[in-house]
Amino acid sequence: MMGKLVVSLEGVVIKEVQLSKDKTTLGRRPYNDIVIDNLAVSGEHAVLQMVGGDVFIEDLNSTNGTYINGKAVKKQLLTHNDLVEIGKYKIKYLVDDGHDYEKTQVFKADAPPPRADLGTPVGLGPLGLSVTPASIRVLTGAAAGREVQLTKVVTTVGKPGVQVASITKRPNGYLIAHVDGGTRPLVNGQPLVGETTPLKNGDVIELAGTQMQFVQA
Repeated sequence: MMGKLVVSLEGVVIKEVQLSKDKTTLGRRPYNDIVIDNLAVSGEHAVLQMVGGDVFIEDLNSTNGTYINGKAVKKQLLTHNDLVEIGKYKIKYLVDDGHDYEKTQVFKADAPPPRADLGTPVGLGPLGLSVTPASIRVLTGAAAGREVQLTKVVTTVGKPGVQVASITKRPNGYLIAHVDGGTRPLVNGQPLVGETTPLKNGDVIELAGTQMQFVQA
């Protein structure tokens, strides 16, 4: 599975970049891996980090910010078809794996969860991955007792601006990653170490003051 970036300006594609390095830097300075010579772009604007098959983008305290699908971000996991905007430049992230990724599913831990996708066959994810179905069960707070099926490739949980994590479905299981917030989520009372951590049945996640349990049949 390979990711690539398609950089365009006013609808005209100006470059395509295959992501093959662990870190790919983006900015106005000539030493960056992806150079965008525009005053709206900071000298060292953002960095893309590959962790396994996942790609994270992190804004390097740029002057004008980094936007994904119209929303300013500090650090976020990229998914297929995400649109990164830097100044007037639009950068499309594409994954060449022969599958169509579904959009990221976002829900707040203290709000009613979205309905599960009842059209997904048992034992198969949306990509046809033969990974055992899993869900997140909220243990504390106003939404205690509610359960959210992890039917998407990427599900983000938490409270935007406070603490956010992502749970990614992979062929060999589920991974949790810290996305936003000053402190890392806890798994079984321990802060996340590294970019991603595998989840196993029964793991208790503490995020934005709410406890939830990862449940996998």
